[in-house]
Amino acid sequence: MTQTAEKKPSYTLDPVTFEVLKNAFVNTVDQMAEQIFRTCYSFVIYSRDFSSALCDPHGNTVMQGTGDIAAHVGTLHYTAKAVINEFGDDVHPGDIFVVNDVYVGGTHFNDTRVVRPIFFEGELLGYAQANGHWADVGGAVPGSFNVTALDHCAEGLRIPPVRVWSQDRFLTDVAQLIAKNTRAPRDIIGDMQAQAEATRLAEREIQRLCRKYGVDVIRAAFAEVQDYVEEVTRTRVGALADGVWETEDYIDQDPQLGEGMIPVKIKMTIDGDSVHYDLSGSHPSISTMLNATFGGSFAAIVAGTKMQFPDIPLNSGFYRVVTVDLGDEGSVVNAVWPTPCAGFCSGPFEKIMNSVFEIWSKILPERAMACTFNLEYLLVGGRDERHPDRPYFMWYDWMVGGWGARNGRDGWGATGPVFGVQLGTQPFEGQERLAPVLTTGHELVPDSGGPGTWRGGLGAEKGGTLYAATRTVMSYCCDRERSVTWGLWGGLPSIPHGVWLNKGTDKQRYLGSIFSGEPIEPGDVFTRPSAGGGGMGDPLLRPVQQVVEDVIDGYVTVERAAKDYGVVVTEVDAEICEYEADLEATATTREHIRRHRAGWLACDPEEVAARYRAGEIDELDSIRQYGVILDWGSGELLATTTEQFRGMLLRRMAPFWESGLPAGARDPGH
Repeated sequence: MTQTAEKKPSYTLDPVTFEVLKNAFVNTVDQMAEQIFRTCYSFVIYSRDFSSALCDPHGNTVMQGTGDIAAHVGTLHYTAKAVINEFGDDVHPGDIFVVNDVYVGGTHFNDTRVVRPIFFEGELLGYAQANGHWADVGGAVPGSFNVTALDHCAEGLRIPPVRVWSQDRFLTDVAQLIAKNTRAPRDIIGDMQAQAEATRLAEREIQRLCRKYGVDVIRAAFAEVQDYVEEVTRTRVGALADGVWETEDYIDQDPQLGEGMIPVKIKMTIDGDSVHYDLSGSHPSISTMLNATFGGSFAAIVAGTKMQFPDIPLNSGFYRVVTVDLGDEGSVVNAVWPTPCAGFCSGPFEKIMNSVFEIWSKILPERAMACTFNLEYLLVGGRDERHPDRPYFMWYDWMVGGWGARNGRDGWGATGPVFGVQLGTQPFEGQERLAPVLTTGHELVPDSGGPGTWRGGLGAEKGGTLYAATRTVMSYCCDRERSVTWGLWGGLPSIPHGVWLNKGTDKQRYLGSIFSGEPIEPGDVFTRPSAGGGGMGDPLLRPVQQVVEDVIDGYVTVERAAKDYGVVVTEVDAEICEYEADLEATATTREHIRRHRAGWLACDPEEVAARYRAGEIDELDSIRQYGVILDWGSGELLATTTEQFRGMLLRRMAPFWESGLPAGARDPGH
């Protein structure tokens, strides 16, 4: 998919009317969000996995809301266009369409969009759209995240644009056909109606504005707010130096290709007042659900770039400036029917976003940020024995984690993923009421923040126990078990993702970071950490007292303070959290690390793996000192993956150990 830039027309509205209407459109979309939040049925949507948009008669986005999921932005206009392409002029007041088709611009099948044409006095003005993540859309496993899927049929129901309301008449048979192909038909109907009511709210508000200002003014405002965003974005981009930048990130693996990470390559060009991305060098699509269609990949580009310009509203004017070439169809970033893609968010999406962050760190170093933790979903589904009719339950859980360190700032800890920052951390009480899973723990993970001059934010660890359930399976959609969250400017990586079952018992099993349909029984205990963010800057440049404060706060252990930062911390009184640095030992340790760390990255990986299996070094030693990636359950060396991972470290870390922080970096002492 290649996009081309468009020229903007001139303005006709006076500045005051324009500003009032621009903000009215934002407010309309935000009101839609509140309507969904207050009337939805499923706990997933209640936890704010939804977005809304207002589109013009051609399907172009007039306005996104202020709290939309990053993975949805950039795709909702495709959905509106899909409805237009399918139905043409056969749309009427009171019609509402439903679509989740990833191959016409959606993200994954769970993200289901409800689209309503907006009319005023018989004239089509545009479309209102409410998108929500339905907890289940069928397929082989509860929650519809199926690692073993070789095509979309094993992931769930594909809904092309279909009319579900016809001139205000609810087509019950069509709605039930959709809902009864899922494991939660009651929730599906409820969420569908909640989303439809959100679009009705937008319709009423736009009609009110038409009565107040006149339909011609509203039609002009729809066009001019897009022109405004284009003009402001071009002005910002035009003030930057032209150039070409390249980087790459990795998906952990393709199960059918064996060991070895999957490259997602990205090149960005600034030419005058436009930004163009080229992802054509990325790997072919893989044999599991960690693929993205063009909608998901474009959304990642938009979201990553938009974070460099946070004050600019988002609509299709932005897309005229920021264009993308995804290359030939059939790649991991441009998958086509029938390629599975339920896990696009854990696969290419956040790899693209973090790559965009890295590239822009070279252009706007004041906004630099290292890699953030990867989005992850843990799903437990089965039959709930607490109820006589034993309905399906779906314990649908995602974790907060650490964001990458920033230029002059440590990263945010225990924060929502860049996939959707406003995702709510689901209250345990609500989860336990709706599913027979008891939360056994939820706490920050010490040493999970990538070490650096500025430390990455910390991840969290969560545990759960299954009870009162039958025919229960577990699925996990994640990544970065091998392409561990990386640092920038000499900063070190975080920790790997992965799920443990019955850890510390005779039934202990390491399940890894991506699996589905794993049978579990009542009494089984599962736990997994989320990664922290990558570090930024050489950790040996972090002020000693800041490392001591991290130890006092429980963010860094005494052991890792010495290994990662070269700061030797002694315990004075643990009862009152009193620690102090041994300055002489610290100077010696830091000098030792400086002399040897380049050599550690050249050590024989087989020897490192043998030392890990013998218990001489731990997981973080293997990752941060030696750049060696193993199967964390067995300790087996992953040789190809290690070579690729070391290449990333040698590019992002080692050069800055010699040259120091780049131009534009802040003074670490302040």
